[in-house]
Amino acid sequence: MDVAVYRPGELTGADRSAWTALQYQARVLGLPQLANPFLSPEFALSVGHCRGGVRVAVLREDGGPAAFLPFQRSALGIGRAVGLGVSDAQGLVHRPGFRWDAQELLRACGLSVLEFDHLVASQNPFEAASFSGHASPVIDVDQGFEAYLAGLRARSPKFTRTTLAKERKLGRDIGPLRYVHDERDPAALHTLMGWKSAQYRRTGRSDRFAHPWIVRLVQQLFHTRSPSFAGLLSVLYAGERPVAAHFGLRSPSVLACWFPAYDPEFAKFSPGLVLHLRMAQAAAEESMGYLDLGRGAKDYKDSLKTRELMVSEGWVMRRHPVALGHRARRAPVRALRNAVLARPELFAPADRLLKRMGRIRSGR
Repeated sequence: MDVAVYRPGELTGADRSAWTALQYQARVLGLPQLANPFLSPEFALSVGHCRGGVRVAVLREDGGPAAFLPFQRSALGIGRAVGLGVSDAQGLVHRPGFRWDAQELLRACGLSVLEFDHLVASQNPFEAASFSGHASPVIDVDQGFEAYLAGLRARSPKFTRTTLAKERKLGRDIGPLRYVHDERDPAALHTLMGWKSAQYRRTGRSDRFAHPWIVRLVQQLFHTRSPSFAGLLSVLYAGERPVAAHFGLRSPSVLACWFPAYDPEFAKFSPGLVLHLRMAQAAAEESMGYLDLGRGAKDYKDSLKTRELMVSEGWVMRRHPVALGHRARRAPVRALRNAVLARPELFAPADRLLKRMGRIRSGR
């Protein structure tokens, strides 16, 4: 296995084209999760502009690139999937049938350990006993929006009827609805980030937009556009007023949902649900395969989903003191968090406590 490691900006045009071509082919070759925009060269390059230590391993076979692995490396050789904590799809983008040795790859990358929290399917050489699987709901639209809506009505008739009624009422009471699938106004992105920060604080969660590098990353991705990748801001307006918005990433076949939020003043109309239905309709009209709602249990995801993908969390490691120390620090925290998330009798009181803390922090 021939492995070379580069900074993202050092990749040749030929290598970037080969990486993009692997993603283009993934859907028809039976590896649809590899088409996720979080696995694109554009995402790795953008993270590299905002964070240090980003590298890309290029694995060559028969003289040509066969696989690409973006990651972040610390000075001690601790590796993390690129964008760990904000990326919803991670792994090695590869040709169908390509095999690699995880230990050999870590050595070539100068890593003692490599950690993932959203490792996609088709990554068997990485997966070990330390990995745990988690559901990532999706909305399939490859058969068209009407087919999706018919299935939603059959699965959840009350939910569908209520959501569509709220959509009509929102238009009557507030103003005619207008959906912009690809909003280019930076002010709308600023509004979305403000809503999302307030939501994080209100629910007691850590505010991602309090981290300047995440703000820079989102702003850079908003201005990143190519035929194979774009940052996509979608906004639902009632009259001239934005009531819900979403920023995510798109590839030709996948819309990766990332930062949805709405104006809480209009919460009774469920504008976030209305927005997701409009997003699904627009994605279907663009002949996309599915919307990836991302790992994590949420009522709206359960209501909208057609099925679930699986992503894995864990690490692959070499026998090395740094790797053992990293596992000793990370394993207990990860195990506790996942135990709480997986058990309703633990998650419900923890969620209530976070929301109570959020109200105190917000002065409400």
